[in-house]
Amino acid sequence: MWVCSKLWRVRTAARQWRGLLPASGCHGPAAASYSASAEPARVRALVYGHHGDPAKVVELKNLELAAVGGSDVRVKMLAAPINPSDINMIQGNYGLLPELPAVGGNEGVAQVVAVGSSVTGLKPGDWVIPANAGLGTWRTEAVFSEEALIQVPSDIPLQSAATLGVNPCTAYRMLMDFEQLQPGDSVIQNASNSGVGQAVIQIAAALGLRTINVVRDRPDIQKLSDRLKSLGAEHVITEEELRRPEMKNFFKDMPQPRLALNCVGGKSSTELLRQLARGGTMVTYGGMAKQPVIASVSLLIFKDLKLRGFWLSQWKKDHSPDQFKELILTLCDLIRRGQLTAPACSQVPLQDYQSALEASMKPFMSSKQILTM
Repeated sequence: MWVCSKLWRVRTAARQWRGLLPASGCHGPAAASYSASAEPARVRALVYGHHGDPAKVVELKNLELAAVGGSDVRVKMLAAPINPSDINMIQGNYGLLPELPAVGGNEGVAQVVAVGSSVTGLKPGDWVIPANAGLGTWRTEAVFSEEALIQVPSDIPLQSAATLGVNPCTAYRMLMDFEQLQPGDSVIQNASNSGVGQAVIQIAAALGLRTINVVRDRPDIQKLSDRLKSLGAEHVITEEELRRPEMKNFFKDMPQPRLALNCVGGKSSTELLRQLARGGTMVTYGGMAKQPVIASVSLLIFKDLKLRGFWLSQWKKDHSPDQFKELILTLCDLIRRGQLTAPACSQVPLQDYQSALEASMKPFMSSKQILTM
């Protein structure tokens, strides 16, 4: 999710920076709280001390790992993706900003190495993912509280586990929470090649829903179209094709969509609205174009369209941890059945983070960058 309407500066140093000290040493009360560890382990982490261009402000640093307390869990990070929300957070343009300095990354999968004496739900060898954003996953090891982690099955592919906690969750909730869709109904979305877009295609297909998937025109458009259709997309069209008058004939053979998913904004979102059936809903979960959503008065009055927003972090605040765990397990079942796969990924060693950050910000990037530890 690229943008959110309300900026919350969350003081989450305890979550984001917890368990780490600069390798050069620390002074004052913070140092005293870690004095129990006589020989702290060294770990590597991607850290930013101020907001700005990720390629310029993110640095690979050696840090010291704190001792494991009674309710703590020590983990070894296995893989962590670079998502648009990670980039926005580093730039300072996101709805949740941790205290600085901070470790980058909101998503990933780790393996439990050790647990404190009070930990009951996890054991060494378990796979875990962050329960909430802001944990800081771009590092080799970390010590987190048990409540900050959610166990996931280790029999799913590593890339699927690493990319499970954000995009598929967003896709599933948007498909389920805004319109009571039935098999055979249609959904239209833009940014269909994004991580959320690919998850929408697959989850919708598993639910028997038909998808119209809008993408930007590009030199390899046929290759992209074939790949999205292999995931279950019924139709793949370009932004230019969406604006053509011939689109009115498009829905002679399929129902007009009752749900539109907008990650772009600007003209693209206006065109999505025009295609909605009367009483339909457009859900905005991102703003890649950095332009406002513009809805004509006539569409709102005569078609009674609804405009909604979705932010997974807010959904988690409004629901219990058990409900989020249930969502994760539902998605894992889809993964096991072969109905949900990870987006196209490029695995990049942590030390090559610069190239990964630069690649993640290029237009028409079809492969998600995943840092491996």
